[in-house]
Amino acid sequence: MSSTPDRGINGSRYFDNAGTSFPKPAGVSRAMARYLDDIGGTYGRGAYPRALTVSRTVESARDRVAEVLGTKLADNIVFAPNATFAINTVVNSILYNSGKVLVSPLEHNAVMRPLAELRRLGKLDFEVLPWREDGIIDIEKFEAMPLLGVKLVVVNHQSNVNGAIQPIARVKAALGKIPLLVDASQSLGSMPFTADDWDLDFVAFTGHKSLLGPTGTGGLFMRNPGVLSPLVFGGTGSASDRFEMPETLPDRFEAGTGNIAGIFGLLAALDEKPRSRHSKNDFFQMVEDLRGIKGISVFSAIDFSNQGEVVSVAHDHLDPAQIGDRLAKDFGIDVRIGLHCAPLAHRTLGTFPQGTVRFAPSPYHCGEDLSALVDALKEVIRR
Repeated sequence: MSSTPDRGINGSRYFDNAGTSFPKPAGVSRAMARYLDDIGGTYGRGAYPRALTVSRTVESARDRVAEVLGTKLADNIVFAPNATFAINTVVNSILYNSGKVLVSPLEHNAVMRPLAELRRLGKLDFEVLPWREDGIIDIEKFEAMPLLGVKLVVVNHQSNVNGAIQPIARVKAALGKIPLLVDASQSLGSMPFTADDWDLDFVAFTGHKSLLGPTGTGGLFMRNPGVLSPLVFGGTGSASDRFEMPETLPDRFEAGTGNIAGIFGLLAALDEKPRSRHSKNDFFQMVEDLRGIKGISVFSAIDFSNQGEVVSVAHDHLDPAQIGDRLAKDFGIDVRIGLHCAPLAHRTLGTFPQGTVRFAPSPYHCGEDLSALVDALKEVIRR
């Protein structure tokens, strides 16, 4: 059966894939329904056939995520409800006592809010890394920075506002033994990722964006799990004679019953990931066409070699909400408007507080869909 879903519910007009992907591969809902309707059972908490089927499936999903992450350390991947949970796990462990954190200029509130709360409690201070016009870290200035007292560096691999891709390998190389947490929410699944080659310490990821899985799925890769403490404590199905959390992985970081149906769906998404119907050049052409619209400012990476498939625009006098409303009502096109949960990124790009209109295609969009989006925006502006 084909993994191509029925796109009849305006799938070709949905451009909010940086928020959550739609449509999903057809096997995602089938796999979730199979677990809910036919299998049942839970992970790591039984030796009967249904429970063993669940455990094998969850471990298969862990192995597949390891392949996408580019690591041989599948046992060092733990599942979580989302990337936000994973980020909080790292931040609250590394900075339990005190410390200084460096962040990229395009961070999401999944990073900034935990840091702001810890700063309010007097546990840390944070500083934004130097940046270029497009929000990409100025690596030469960064390499010259003193790093005394820095406990953690956090970098969003790909911005959810302008799609800019950060130079992760060079950042890590400059840090030495200082740990690096990479937020791969936008990038994982849409571009090559090599956690082992880059020697990454921590990678937070979500399943519902470029991996095309269901919401409520995500996780954390830890090169050295021993330096972290769990964010949540509870039952694991192992070491049940003790009140203390087990030391073994993944149990130490997977307290409580996880989103098993979601993990079934995530595995199906990884196994059935479609080949994109549009090329990189199709996307780059769309960005160029957007730049040609009078009154429109385009927010993207300066160099397309550093550009992921997310781009934002603003107009000289039309508010982002007006543009988004007209695209939805007149053309049935779904886009995200505003600050995209990333006020730091918008301050960096000069689009705070009004925000932007964001376009994020999926693999199911063809080149004609991207052209139609540009034409619709032109019509909205003309009116």
